[in-house]
Amino acid sequence: MTKYVDQGKNDTRSGYGAGMTELGRTNPNVVALCADLVGSLKIQTFIDENPERFFQVGIAEANMMGIAAGLTIGGKIPFTGTFANFSTGRVYDQIRQSIAYSGKNVKICASHAGITLGEDGATHQILEDIGLMKMLPGMVVINPCDYNQTKAATIAIADYDGPVYLRFGRPKVANFTPVDQKFEIGKALMLNEGTDVTIVATGHLVWEALTACENLEAQGISAEVINIHTIKPLDSEAVLKSVKKTGCIVTAEEHNYLGGLGESIAGMLATRYPTPQEFVATQDTFGESGTPAQLMEKYGLNNKAIEKAVLKVMTRK
Repeated sequence: MTKYVDQGKNDTRSGYGAGMTELGRTNPNVVALCADLVGSLKIQTFIDENPERFFQVGIAEANMMGIAAGLTIGGKIPFTGTFANFSTGRVYDQIRQSIAYSGKNVKICASHAGITLGEDGATHQILEDIGLMKMLPGMVVINPCDYNQTKAATIAIADYDGPVYLRFGRPKVANFTPVDQKFEIGKALMLNEGTDVTIVATGHLVWEALTACENLEAQGISAEVINIHTIKPLDSEAVLKSVKKTGCIVTAEEHNYLGGLGESIAGMLATRYPTPQEFVATQDTFGESGTPAQLMEKYGLNNKAIEKAVLKVMTRK
């Protein structure tokens, strides 16, 4: 197995902030909007260096989406920023009508996604956002796995013409991908080649998948691990190539199993190559207050849950 090294834990939202800082220095058309959460989105450096390119809209997320759509008409590339719950659920109508329907070049950047938001509890822990956003025609959906990949994704989406949903999180997690990586929208990344089972993971669950892979290797199980950072458009060919070799698949995500990455893969495989599949995801439930580690354990979103799913799916081959 290829060994991935944690270069030092960092939060993916800080990767977004670092990406915005670089874009502020290299792309004069990039502008930032925020709904009263500058500190949480880590964009203070962008604001300090480009005060005329920042719009603080306050706690008025729907208005933020409308302003962002309007800014594109003048050739600007707006990046909106707030918590994932408020970036999607609170403003879904505005995104659908003003951004997606009209194909506006808005980058909807969402921090504090999933259950690892932690102590703020169920009202803030959206576990439906990937489903909401992937159902919108023309919307690209990206969920990077660590600080470095989030920074690279932030920079890359500025060059993509069209609406994008970029999802990232609050807690400090392993930072293990290359520092100067090239981020390619819609291109899955092979992290470890294997022959017995395919593990496809996204976001915070990628590191957990790699940890599970090491533990499974000690049990004589060869796991193939793929990082799906772009949920839409899905790299179907990468998944198909893998499952045709391994014969079974586990999908892992910090999201409801309904509407997420696993569902997208299941739908694709059902029509192209039916394959035994197990889902590591929340099971149609809301979250609750707790530390990220406690919640990942309780809701089965860690390496132990992935290992258990692997052992189960392999009996179905």
